[in-house]
Amino acid sequence: MEIILLKDVEHVGLANGLVSVKAGYARNYLIPNGLAIVANKANKNSLMQSIKQQEERAAQMVTEAKELAGKLSEKTLKIAAKAGTSGKIFGSVTSVQIAAALNETFGVNVDRKNIKLPEEIKTLGTYTANIALHKEVLAPVKFEVYDDKGE
Repeated sequence: MEIILLKDVEHVGLANGLVSVKAGYARNYLIPNGLAIVANKANKNSLMQSIKQQEERAAQMVTEAKELAGKLSEKTLKIAAKAGTSGKIFGSVTSVQIAAALNETFGVNVDRKNIKLPEEIKTLGTYTANIALHKEVLAPVKFEVYDDKGE
């Protein structure tokens, strides 16, 4: 019996997949538990339409992420930090501070886990961080760490 899976089912298939299983397994377990529907002509057509919509949404998200990456690469973020006379920072600059600066400057909410710093930042200067805006889009962002009392 051919069915369309609504959710991922271990050892059977992934969601939105068209699979063939034994009729008893489909009628007695998968369909009553809301894990699958019968693969008739109408359900197949609606599956194809939903897959097409998901692909369009994914393509739109990638283009938006690329546009945002272009905006982010044009400007330099400014991050204030307390530093000593030798230029060493008390503490270090973290991805949380960079995420806050991105939100403040561009109005973009980026999860701190998506920000990859090149090294531990403990001195004043200019650095570049990589931000994963999408699984296919990686944006380099320049930021300058300056002494908050010096500028």
